[in-house]
Formats: sequence, structure tokens, C-alpha cells
Amino acid sequence: MKIKEIIAAKNRTMSFEVFPPKTYDKFDTVRDATEKIAALSPAYMSVTFGAGGTGARYTLPIAANIEQKFGVPVIHHLTCVGSTAENIDEKLLFMKMVGVENVLALRGDLPEGAVPAAWDFRHADELTAHIKKRGDFCIGGACYPEKHPEAASAEEDIANLKKKIDAGCDFLTTQLFLDNSVFYSFLSKLKDSGITVPVTAGIMPITSVKQFSRIVTLSGSAITPELRAIGDRYGDDADSMKAAGVDYAEKQIRDLYENGIKNIHVYTMNDAGVAEKLIGDFSSMLD
Repeated sequence: MKIKEIIAAKNRTMSFEVFPPKTYDKFDTVRDATEKIAALSPAYMSVTFGAGGTGARYTLPIAANIEQKFGVPVIHHLTCVGSTAENIDEKLLFMKMVGVENVLALRGDLPEGAVPAAWDFRHADELTAHIKKRGDFCIGGACYPEKHPEAASAEEDIANLKKKIDAGCDFLTTQLFLDNSVFYSFLSKLKDSGITVPVTAGIMPITSVKQFSRIVTLSGSAITPELRAIGDRYGDDADSMKAAGVDYAEKQIRDLYENGIKNIHVYTMNDAGVAEKLIGDFSSMLD
């Protein structure tokens, strides 16, 4: 089932992101974790390429297993980085063969020394346009409530989002954010700019202090004073830090649902326990 159809049909959804193993010896462990998450019957799941594309070869096997074994719709990540038009077409063909009909089209993380001019696709809008011509896929795109770290301004960032949508992007999913007011402000900016595709809120439970610096680097998301205080208080107590981080995410999600946000996408880091806790907390609010 296409993600755009799920979003249109349901009053509220919760979906989960998982990532593939970096190496084959970890495949069974990761597959088992993703199966536990799929067994929770989320609205859909997304499967990444792994950090920097390190697990790209295992994305489709993980995605196909979820879709075929559990009947949970899956969105398969594809990136400009490290891809040619030929291997994108090959991946799309295999996706069709196993019944995966949703794609998240991304530029991808830039590796050190990358030369974008040498790629077949330099930006996500170009990849989106290519996928649009290759079959009846539902195509998602990423967005940054606090501006893409490489964009010169919020205006430039939103102009780039428009390019994705004009190229055929059906919906957007945000990078993680830790302050809901930032997300609400972002939605207002999108509305003012004429962007009307559905926007799913991306939430990552912060379960360790080590995640703080990585969050800022990858998403540009500012650490809130409340979350910083949680880190200061529980940073040396892993279990308490994890519980407090999940509780913080739960508060974010509840506020979003109560303020009319329909769709939440949780970056699970393959932690089935976190996924189970959050979907259980909101089971009465989901379709």
C-alpha cells in the first residue's frame, strides 16, 4: 500500500524507521529486531541505507522481509550519493518484484572528498524526477524544521523543497526535532510558501548523552534546556537516561497529536522496546 494512501485514510498514524546491518554477520540480529518492530503493526516502516550508505546492500532484503512476512507497508531509502542512474533503476526493478512501492528519495550524507558533479544525481529533486518516470511509486522526501545545515537560509531551503515537490514528491518527513514550537513554525512557513503535501513529524527518543553531538551535526537540531538537564542528571545512569529520553519523546508526540498533527515517524535506532513503549502509549489514539 502506498504511504500517501495510508496518510489520507487514517486520522492518526505512528510509523517507525529502522536501519540495515553494516555487515552480513549482523544480518540475523538486525532482521530479528526489525521483525519485533514490524510485529507491533505500525502504519508503515522505513528502511534506511545505514549511516553513509554502509548497509545499502541489505536495505531491500530487510524491507522485503517486513512487507512480505508482516504485511506492513515499507518505504525504501534511495540516495544520490554513491548511486548511478543504472543502479537506481536496478533497485527500483527489484523493489517492484518484491512488492515494495514506496521510496524515500534523498541526497544522502556527503562522504569526505565527495565530488557531487560526478554523480548522475546531485540533488534529491533530480532523483525524485528520475524515480517518477520509472513506475508507479509513492515518493517521500526529507525536510529540516531548523533548516538544512548546508542551506544558506530558510528561504533557500524551502525553495529546494518546492523543487522536490514539483519533481513528484508526494509527502515529506522531517528530520528529528526536539522543540515542537520549531516544528509548528516550520509548518506555517511551508503553508505561506504554498507547500501543501502532507508533512510527517520525525521524532527520535534521545536515550544516551552520546547522541547529543551527533544530533546537532546531522540534523542541526538544537538541544533544548529540558533535554540538556536530563542529560546532566542521568548521563551516568544508562537505564534512567533511556527512560527519561523516551518519556521526553512521549511528551513531544502527545503534544503533536493533541495539536492536530496526524502522522508521527519514530527513529527507533532498531530498539524494539522503545517502539513498543511508544506505540503502546498511544494505541487508543491511533486508527
